[in-house]
Amino acid sequence: MGWIVHRHGVLYAREYGWDERFEALVAGIVKDFIENYDAARERCWIAEMEGEPVGSACVVKQSRTTAKLRLLLVEPEARGRGLGKRLVHECIAFAREKGYRKLVLWTQSNLDAARAIYKSGGFKRVKTERHAEFGVKLTGEYWELRLR
Repeated sequence: MGWIVHRHGVLYAREYGWDERFEALVAGIVKDFIENYDAARERCWIAEMEGEPVGSACVVKQSRTTAKLRLLLVEPEARGRGLGKRLVHECIAFAREKGYRKLVLWTQSNLDAARAIYKSGGFKRVKTERHAEFGVKLTGEYWELRLR
């Protein structure tokens, strides 16, 4: 889980100029996941290539009927191989299997590759909101997928 926090902080700072507040957000998500983990309804995947971590995605319980996809990340050297899409499809399949009715997520409008994966997975953007939570001006996007 520490790898997830570290790599989110490093990659988003390098690629998008996001500051330490983003890494703190990720650390909080990881802390909540660990402290409130419900093995029957939540899961986290860390993808590997040649024994090294190269990607992540988590499903967390938001309510009895809604799950949230969190912490999708693919390392630069692993991109373009369908790994992000596979991680998202694992999240969708897990959420369906566990009986959730809806899978939601929050992303940013400048994350084109992730947004394309979500769209191809059937997610729909339901709301946008401008903010500067990570030290740069961004447009947050809320997406959801009806599972049944």
